[in-house]
Formats: sequence, structure tokens, C-alpha cells
Amino acid sequence: MDELRYRVDLLSAMNQRLTNDEKMYRLICNTSNNAFLYVNFVENTVKTLANWSFYFPEVEIRDMKDLAKLYSQVEDKYVLPLRDLLFLEKTELNADSGMIKLKDGRTWVECESAILYDEDGHATDKVIRFKDISKFKNQNEELTYMAYYDVLTGLYNRNYFVRLLSDFIRTAEEENAIVTVMFVDIDDFRKINDGMGIVVGDEVVQQFGQFLSIFQGEDILVSHFNADIYCIAIYNPSGNKSVEYIYKKIQERVKKPFIMSTGQDLLLSVSVGVAEYPEAARLTLDLINCAEIVMFKAKKLGKDSIQYFDAPILSDFLQNVSIENKLKEAVFNQNFTINFQPQYYTANKKLRGMEALIRWRDNDGKMISPAVFIPIAEKNGTIVPIGMWVIEESIKSFCGWKKKTACEVILSLNISAIQYMRADFIDKLLGIIKKYDVNPKELELEITESVLIENFKEITEKMCILRDYGIRISLDDFGTGYSSLSYLKGLPIDTLKVDKSFIDTSITDENTRIITETIIVMAKKLGFETVAEGVETEEQFQYLDEIGCDCIQGYLLGKPMPKEEIEQLLLKQM
Repeated sequence: MDELRYRVDLLSAMNQRLTNDEKMYRLICNTSNNAFLYVNFVENTVKTLANWSFYFPEVEIRDMKDLAKLYSQVEDKYVLPLRDLLFLEKTELNADSGMIKLKDGRTWVECESAILYDEDGHATDKVIRFKDISKFKNQNEELTYMAYYDVLTGLYNRNYFVRLLSDFIRTAEEENAIVTVMFVDIDDFRKINDGMGIVVGDEVVQQFGQFLSIFQGEDILVSHFNADIYCIAIYNPSGNKSVEYIYKKIQERVKKPFIMSTGQDLLLSVSVGVAEYPEAARLTLDLINCAEIVMFKAKKLGKDSIQYFDAPILSDFLQNVSIENKLKEAVFNQNFTINFQPQYYTANKKLRGMEALIRWRDNDGKMISPAVFIPIAEKNGTIVPIGMWVIEESIKSFCGWKKKTACEVILSLNISAIQYMRADFIDKLLGIIKKYDVNPKELELEITESVLIENFKEITEKMCILRDYGIRISLDDFGTGYSSLSYLKGLPIDTLKVDKSFIDTSITDENTRIITETIIVMAKKLGFETVAEGVETEEQFQYLDEIGCDCIQGYLLGKPMPKEEIEQLLLKQM
């Protein structure tokens, strides 16, 4: 009796334990976001558990034949993978998994199965877990998109474009084909950003990028590099897949205004550089660089144009890069010298003064012309320290000469547009003048017409301040830039310098002679002193004297010379 009671109690305890386990497993299933499908291969039965209605609300599974209803719930391409998951009886592996997409087009489901086998290796039971991974999948797709595409324009981004272009080049090498790269840049984009705001700037980039996307194809890659720069690669260009065709279509489009969401109409122009594999370069990044280099050449030649790669352009670019690197070192070590070119009054050949001219001999002993390195210095910003060094060294030398000779002469200093635009320029200049105790009336600042183009009002105000201190202002290279008689009459200047290009041909060319004489007469009537640059012959001197030019500067009476020779020249004038 006791044995029977023991067995009954044991069975009750085991039953209670199974009941508790069942409750626990049911709770786990009910609190899970997953759904489970249980298949018993021995009894040929099936059961659904947990969150089944979330995944398959229209499908009720009662027996094995109902499993076929699930096929209608997934996209067509996932029907076969789902069938394998439902019925495949694994004998070598204990689990199988896969991923399906439901017919709603939004829900991604991860399916993972586990199988039990009997002693003979036959499958007896199988459980398939369905898990919603839509959020993860969408995030992954978004990250994948961001890795390959530009968010603003929808075009390929720079990194992916470089990768695809590398594939183009590898294929072209095998097939002996051509790959052309077009580097496209919107002209004056900074003015759009600064003047109309970055939101409008982004919309311009977006609209132009969307237009370029029409060229995207199997043999054409279109990318947005950054800001206002796009890059197009063409495999074996020809016909409507050629540079000429695409550039023609671009030109046709930019002739029509781009309509902003603000209602503004914008007309654009673009500069394009073109480089071809294998002629320009054989490596991907080198090919892109060559296209970029010739794009800058198109900018330099006036924008709104296309420029094709050739060897001299690359040579010039590499030379400029070399000079730029050397220039930075020269600025750090102040490896410059200053020569001074005398200026004389035409009437009596008496010394008027001298113009300070910077000279640079690099570490290889090669003289580099200011016409070459000054534009580079203005571009990379080194013109600011170079310019202040020239001003201080020149005034320092001038101070020394004055103490020794007491001659009344004028020191002319060239000032770049970048220097002139700096807020601290006047204060620094006046500080140097005070430091060396120089009379401001003996200094003359030479500015070119290009300075006036940037900000006429601000520049004119600065000129007036300088003149209030007694400093003379000279307008250099008059007639070669953007001369406008309307602004000339209102400028606070003392001197007008006639450019050497007029002096060179004024004797032989009647048109040049008329222009030169007109400039001299006009300057006199406006009360300006005139200085002719580049006077190299006695005939030129006599001509300038006859037409009433006040002063001359050139090799005829004085070449640029070091400060020691200028000092001797001043001593002779005493």
C-alpha cells in the first residue's frame, strides 16, 4: 500500500512539475515577439505558438496540409526557401536558417529551425522560429545606401565611384578599351552659398545632380564628389555615351534657369575637365586628378568651358605644386630679397623715388619670377606674411637711407588684394611706419585694379583713411584690367601708372599710341601724376616726354638693384 501511495505521489509530483514547466514555456512564448511552428513528423501533426497572428494573421494551421497556405504570404522569390525550411529533414546538421520577406513589402522575417532525431537518425520533431528583423534589415539597407550613395543627390558617392571606376579601368586594361573621366564644377558656387544661403546652395547641388543622373547607365558612372563637384566616368565613349554628347546636354540644360523652392530662378555655368585612360593616367586616382587639374585650367581660362588633358597642363600643374611647397619653406625661413627700381621725373631725369620688388632664389639656386610665385602665394595665403615682410624690410632700408642722405624721395610698395582686404592691414602698416619713424608722405602704396573689383566701397574707404595719414595711393597697371572711367573719377588716388604693354608698342602701333596719349591727358585733367613703366629705349623716353608723362620707370635709366646700390645712387643725388 505504501509502495502504491509512493508511486501515486511521485506521479503527481512529476505531473505538477510538467504543468509548471508548461506554464513557464507558455509564458515565455506569449511574452516573445517571435512566432513558433512545431512539426511532429512521427504523428504528422503541426502546431503554432506565441505571436503567430502578428506574422500570418490570415493563415490558421491545423494540420500538415495547411502549411502550403504560408506560400501565399511571402514574396515569390522566397517561396522555395520557405518550403525547404518547412519540410527539409536535416540528417547532417541539427539546424537550418534563412530569411524571407512578407507580401506586405515591409516585413523581413528571420526563420531558424531546430530538429530532433531518433536513434536511427530519422527526424521526429521540428521547431521553426519566426523573428521580425525589419528594423535591423532597414537600418542595414540604409547604412549600405549611405556607404554607396550621396544622400543629397542620390548619385554614387566619391568612395563608391572610385571603386567602380577602378573596375572600369581593370576591364579596360583587359579589353584594350578607353575610360574617360569628366570632372564637372559649378562656377561661382561660393557666391550662391554666401549670397543666397546654404539651403539654396544645397538645392542647386541637388537639382543639378538629379539632372546628371539621366546619364547614369551600365557604361556611365555619375557621382557627387562634394560641394559643387561631380565626376562622370564613361567606358568606351561613343555616340550618346561620349563626352561631347554629355557636355552638349549639360550646356543645353544650364541655359535654362533652375527654379528654386523659394521661387528664385538661377542660371548656372559649369567648368569641365576631361582626362582619358590610358593616355592621361593608368591609375584610378591619377586619372581623377588629371581631370581635376584640367578643370581648374578651364576655370582659369574664363569658366563656362571644357578643357581636355594634355601633357603641358600637367607639367605646369606639377611645377606650381613644387613651387608652392618651396614657397611655404621660403616663407618660414624668409628666403627672399628685395630689389629697388628707380623712378625718374621725365622733365629733368631727377630721381623721384624707387619701387620695392621682391625676388626669390630657391634652394636649387634658381630664380623664380614674381609673376609665377605671387599668384600662388595669393592662392594659398602666404602672400600675407610675404607682403608684411616686404613692407617692413623696405621701410627699414628706406629709414636707413634717409638718415644717411636726407634725400626727398618716394618709396613705392606693392600691396596685394588679399593684404588690402585684411581688417588689421592699416593698423599693421601704421605700426611699421611708427616703428621706423618714417614720414607717411614719403610712402606710396601701389594697388592694381583687381583690388577694386572685390569690394569697391570698402577698399575706397581704406584708401581714404590711408590718404588722411598722408600716404600716397597709386593705381598700378592701369588699362589692362577692368578699367572704368566712372569709378576712376571718384578714387582717392595720387598716381596713375601706365602699364608696360602700352609702352612696348606705343611707338609702332597707332591704336596703342592713341590710348596711351588719352590716358596721359585724362590723368592730368583729373589731377593725377603719371608714371610710365617698362621704358627701355631713348625713343620711348622722348615720346613720353613729348606727350607730357610726368615720370618714367624702366631699364633705360635704372634696372632693379639691391639696397646697397640704391644707397650709392642716393648719395650721388646729394
